[in-house]
Formats: sequence, structure tokens, C-alpha cells
Amino acid sequence: MITLNDYLYSGDTVLKILQRYHNDLKEDAKKTQNGMDMIHCNFLLQLMELLEHNDFLTSQSQRLREFYKYMSSEYPFLAFTFKGRIKSLIRAEQKFNGNIVEHVYDYYEKNTSFPSITELKQQIGPIRDLIAYRIVISMPVCHLKDGEKREEIELKYLYEIANALPGFLEEKGFTSEIYGIPGKEPSEMITESLRPYYRDYIKNPSPYGYKSLHITFYDNQSRSYLEVQMRTKQMDDYAEIGPAHHLGYEKRQDKERSRRDAVPSGECTYFDEAYERGMLLQGLDLAKVDVNMFGAVNNQLVNDGCGLYRGRLILPYEHLSRFQNDIID
Repeated sequence: MITLNDYLYSGDTVLKILQRYHNDLKEDAKKTQNGMDMIHCNFLLQLMELLEHNDFLTSQSQRLREFYKYMSSEYPFLAFTFKGRIKSLIRAEQKFNGNIVEHVYDYYEKNTSFPSITELKQQIGPIRDLIAYRIVISMPVCHLKDGEKREEIELKYLYEIANALPGFLEEKGFTSEIYGIPGKEPSEMITESLRPYYRDYIKNPSPYGYKSLHITFYDNQSRSYLEVQMRTKQMDDYAEIGPAHHLGYEKRQDKERSRRDAVPSGECTYFDEAYERGMLLQGLDLAKVDVNMFGAVNNQLVNDGCGLYRGRLILPYEHLSRFQNDIID
């Protein structure tokens, strides 16, 4: 079995690793007639094209910048910032294999049989957050009126911005994707016609307290998906440095992806391989990894200059933050 771990110790760049991993996996998939590995290859190709042919990101982020300018004009009293990233190679590989493990495990528990590759492909679908942007807002205390509660005011404007975003971006060549949380309705503060497009983790927070609004778009110019997240600063602090921070989230995902007690070993090749690839990445000692522009003292102290582990920032105006830099042209 070919795994990503086999390519992380040669000193190659992330793109070179992706190319070698993709080519070797594709050759092996043809030999073994492994349909899931062919789907895996297509996923790696998608990630590789994001890194190799990234001119479209300039156009994409410039079109999103127009919404930044809209917010600067419409909400001159708000502080806010935009951030963007491409999902890292390691996180992307973990997510692809983790999705297989989760769906096959749940299917087997329910049916005591395994889904076909076609069924599994339909269940997993495309990974829509390889490109993600985040809008974080805050209401400076100096702009609050007597009696106003900061959290309530910020929430009001966050939902107002969420209602404006889909129509604005559709005029710029993006199409909203239906993306709701199954069985859970978004807040009534979201316009009724837009509710199917939002995952409202503010009204429906995670068990660990994570709150955010998520919406997915298809960029018709670049033919790629992207996710936009919207939060208040308090929500962002909770997600980034509080109990719901990403490292903890990844650890909980790792635990979810580690399940295999109910699935007999050796009876489902694509489950076994996805599980093993995931476990190998969970056990990775980042200090021993040799990838160009990447360095780690251990799995917590990481200097990721190439988007291998933590993702790659992609916005050319990353420094722009309302009230930190008011130059937007």
C-alpha cells in the first residue's frame, strides 16, 4: 500500500511530494484495479492544481476583496478582518481518508455490509473547504450606545452580513451551494430563502462550544469550491485559542477516525487502507519530517513555511484589518 508518509522524508517541496504520491498511487491503482485509490488520485490532483496553477486565487481573492470594501462602506463603525487559506496537504489527506473511515463504519454498523465504491463516492462527495475564507467582526466598545450589549449588537450585524454575502458574491461569479446541517434549522435572523445554504453553528453550536456561520460557494471562473466562515471575535478566540481550538478539534476528529472495532479487519480493502493511512498520519513525528521550508521541534512547535501542516495563506491583502489599516485600494 502506498501512503503519504512514504514521501515526507526526502526533502522535496510540497508540490513535488504531491506529484510523486499521485503518480505512484495512480500506477498502483491501475495494477490492482482499486477504484477507491483512483478516486483518491483525483482528489490529490485537485489539491495539486490548487498549488500548481494558482493564478485564479488572485482573481478569486480580489473579488472577495470587493466584499471587504462593501463592508468598509456599509459598516464604518465595525472592526473586522478577512483571512484565507488552502488546506494543508497533511490535513487534506487526513480528511479524505477520515471521511472513508467514518462513512464505511457508520454504514457497516447500520447494515452489517459495506457500501459499494459508487455509493461511498456519493456519500463523501467533493471536499468543499480546500479553499476557505474567514470573516471576523468586532464592535469597538467606543461605538456602543448606552444600554447596548456588545454580543447582541455583533450578532445582529453578523447575520446582516451573512444575508448580504450570497447575493453579492453571485454577482461576482460565485454560486451558493446547499449546505445546511441535516435536521437543524439556522437562525430566523437568516433570510428564509438563504437558510438552506448556511450551516449555523451559532444557533447549533458543537458539543465543544464551537460557533460560526459556514457557507459554501462554487467559483464558476476557477471551477473550484470554497467555504466562507463568519464569526465574531469572541467566537474566533474561542475557536482558535479556547476550548474549541483547531488542535483540539483535530484530536477529536482523529479519535473519530480511529474507530474500527465494529469492522472486521481484511473484509473491506478500501476501509482498511484508509484507516491505516489515517493512523500513520496521526502517528507522524513532525520533527523528523524533511520537507522544503518546513521545520518542527515537536508536534506542537511547528514552523510551516510551505503549507504542509497548517495550510497556506492565500490572500494578497492579508494585512488588511479594519482600524488597523484603512487603505483598501
